[in-house]
Amino acid sequence: MESLKSSFLHSSPLQPPPKHRSKHNQPPPCTILCCIKPDPWSLSSGNPKNLNKPKPKSKNPKNPLPDDNARRIIKAKAQYLSVLRRNQGSRAQTPKWIKRTPEQMVQYLEDDRNGHFYGRHVVAAIKRVRSTSEMREGEYNMRELMSSFVTKLSFREMCVVLKEQKSWRQVRDFFAWMKLQLSYRPSVIVYTVVLRAYGQVGKLKLAEETFLEMLEAGCEPDEVACGTMLCSYARWGRHKAMISFYSAVEERGIRLSAAVFNFMLSSLQKKSCHSDVIYLWRKMADKRIAPNHFTYTVVISSLVKGGMSEESLKTFNEMKNLGFVPEESTYSLLISLTSKLGYKDKALYLYDDMRSVGIVPSNFTCASLLALYYRTSDYSKACSLFTEMEKYGVIADEVIYGLMIRIYGKLGLYDDAQKTFAEIGRLGQLSDEKTYTTMAQVHLSFGNFDQALDVMERMKSNNIQYLRFSYIVLLQCYVVKGDLSSAEAAYQELSKTGLPDAMSCKNMLNLYLRLRLSEKAKSFVDQIRKDQIEFDEELFMMIMKVYCKGRMLREVEQLMEELSVSKKTEGPFFQTFIMAMNGQYDRSAEYENWSEPLDQPVIIAIELVLTLCLTTQNEAKMKEKLECLLKSKIGQSVANRMIGKLAKDGDTIAENLHELMLKIGCRLEDASKASMIRMYGRQKKLKQAQEVFAAVADSATDGNAIYGSMIVSYIASDREEDAYLFYKEQTRKGHKFSPVSISILVKALTTCGKYFQAEEVIRHSFQENLELDTVAYNTCIQAMSEAGKLQFAIRIYERMLSLNISPSIQTYNTMISVYGRGRNLDKAVDMFNMALAMGEALDEKIYTNMICHYGKAGKVHEASALFCKMQEEGIQPGKVG
Repeated sequence: MESLKSSFLHSSPLQPPPKHRSKHNQPPPCTILCCIKPDPWSLSSGNPKNLNKPKPKSKNPKNPLPDDNARRIIKAKAQYLSVLRRNQGSRAQTPKWIKRTPEQMVQYLEDDRNGHFYGRHVVAAIKRVRSTSEMREGEYNMRELMSSFVTKLSFREMCVVLKEQKSWRQVRDFFAWMKLQLSYRPSVIVYTVVLRAYGQVGKLKLAEETFLEMLEAGCEPDEVACGTMLCSYARWGRHKAMISFYSAVEERGIRLSAAVFNFMLSSLQKKSCHSDVIYLWRKMADKRIAPNHFTYTVVISSLVKGGMSEESLKTFNEMKNLGFVPEESTYSLLISLTSKLGYKDKALYLYDDMRSVGIVPSNFTCASLLALYYRTSDYSKACSLFTEMEKYGVIADEVIYGLMIRIYGKLGLYDDAQKTFAEIGRLGQLSDEKTYTTMAQVHLSFGNFDQALDVMERMKSNNIQYLRFSYIVLLQCYVVKGDLSSAEAAYQELSKTGLPDAMSCKNMLNLYLRLRLSEKAKSFVDQIRKDQIEFDEELFMMIMKVYCKGRMLREVEQLMEELSVSKKTEGPFFQTFIMAMNGQYDRSAEYENWSEPLDQPVIIAIELVLTLCLTTQNEAKMKEKLECLLKSKIGQSVANRMIGKLAKDGDTIAENLHELMLKIGCRLEDASKASMIRMYGRQKKLKQAQEVFAAVADSATDGNAIYGSMIVSYIASDREEDAYLFYKEQTRKGHKFSPVSISILVKALTTCGKYFQAEEVIRHSFQENLELDTVAYNTCIQAMSEAGKLQFAIRIYERMLSLNISPSIQTYNTMISVYGRGRNLDKAVDMFNMALAMGEALDEKIYTNMICHYGKAGKVHEASALFCKMQEEGIQPGKVG
């Protein structure tokens, strides 16, 4: 490009030399007509004498073409011959020269062309020059080789010889000889031929020197010469020089063709120079150069990859309005773009439009749509698209199969996900890390961590390298399994790939807390803060759980201060926790700061603050915060929930919180009091349970919860008789128990052999017309079956059906036992068939029960057949104890 830093790049265009016509007084010679209609077009080099024929007017007189309008003459003559051939039919043989002078006819006969494209001497010259291709550089002298052709070749014929050369060396050497001939004159056409030969083989330095020589020879470059140089730069990736040269062409007002722009656009796009593609595209628009189908395809691709989504869609609409049908790749890019931007309706419109013109979607298009359906949870359309792919013969690849595995996992179609994964392996397409990790995640979502680990191990055995996401999934597997040492090893491997993500840190903290390794959890939090891992709300929540349950008030305050300085306190949990810790609320402003219903992060934040205050209330400020928080409406609501949750785990904090709320006069919900009664019962503290019950019995709004918890407390304290007496006393007072309480009491009385009392409870429930559920009826039937009251058990079942209570598999299993013990095998078989008719998978218990009663009745053949059927269903015997 340095050689072109000349007047072409830095000056205004050269004006063409003035034309002079010589006047001839001789009369025009006679002509020989070779065609019906005369040809007014003739090359200046083909007519040595002036024929006084009319010259065609220039198309653009203000900007005349070089070489006496040679290119225009050639194009016009070609159009003329084309029309002539069409008029004469398919067998027309139009001669190259339509009008010839006698001298021209003599020359035509001497050349012995006889219908050939070139004369004998031209063909001989072409062969002579081509023969030098077998010689090495310097082994021949072009002047000596072509000495016999001196003065025999006209300028036009020398151009033909030059054009027919196949090697750049022959072009170079012949062009040097050509310039020494008398008939030679500088022409942009001959220079264009040389430029094209150099450009095709990448001799750009020679091309630049030739272009500069053309300028020095006084030939003004036209659009073909400039286009040839630009295409040469584009072909060999010299994009910087190409853009610079284009700027010079633009300054000289040379109008390039759409083909040249297409060549440049294509070359730039292949090297991902999308900004330059867009620059040239806008230049085309400014100059009103009509783009074609190829132009739009390239430009839309660059606009999409350049992130110009709106302009790409606008250009696409412009392309369609001009009548061009976009290619599948164009549709695919735009569908992918709109899918990623969340424009679901636009993506589906593009897909429908593509299908309406009969274009079959590619794998990439289908994968983009499947990903869109997955993100928008539109799983039914995803399955429909997968079926449509099979219909149109679109072969699914590993990416599509991986997406379908994810979709099947979301739909709960575990078996289909496994079958799809097996199909990928059978087709030999199982080679991507994402496919393995996707299947492992599906296994994890169904709680099958062993299968998930098997998938990850299979991936390793197939020599597929673990990447960052693989270690994240592997860590999840070990956390779900509870394998501490393996989880820590996976976390260390993940740390080698970069700072661990917040989700992995949360999983590790969950594992430590689940295993009650509080010290390890504290050390892990210190390491997280030291590594400066960016917190999200969930990770901050887990860290606060560790600090609050570990009574680490100083660490909580320090972390809050760090987050306040870094301004990373967005989200409901952050805001709630900070407000609660700072006391930024009071009773008058309560409704401004808190709202109902409460979000889960808000509840957890208040719970943690209450936990921290309870464990550190020996400090005056924390005790004051605790009492202030408990006196607020939100504090009381969350505290009641905490009592229920902590009492279930037997945590002493529940007892402390309960006593404090009673002390300061806070409102305690019936559910909280019931939880405390049940906790005291499990701890064999029946006296405290009775005290809580006595305090709330007369004022309870939810009697079922309070009385039911007392039943549970008696039973948990191994006081079944007292539970029965309590039941009788409360029913005498008119209190009614819930189906759950009835079921628990009947089961407890049956377990300890108090069948009479269990029967009394059941009969009293029926007399009071209590609405029992399926579980309660199953318990009653089972109790009477064990008590030997088979007829009463049958009546209970019939009552259940009469009240339209749907039986369960457990109901039918119990009734098989009832009828079997009563020697009524037919009824037992009916119960088994009714269980089959439910459409649910039967377990081994009901099969074993039916086989046992077949055996007792001597029906060996039926028992054997049922056993085989059980095995066919995939149920392995021996699992029922």
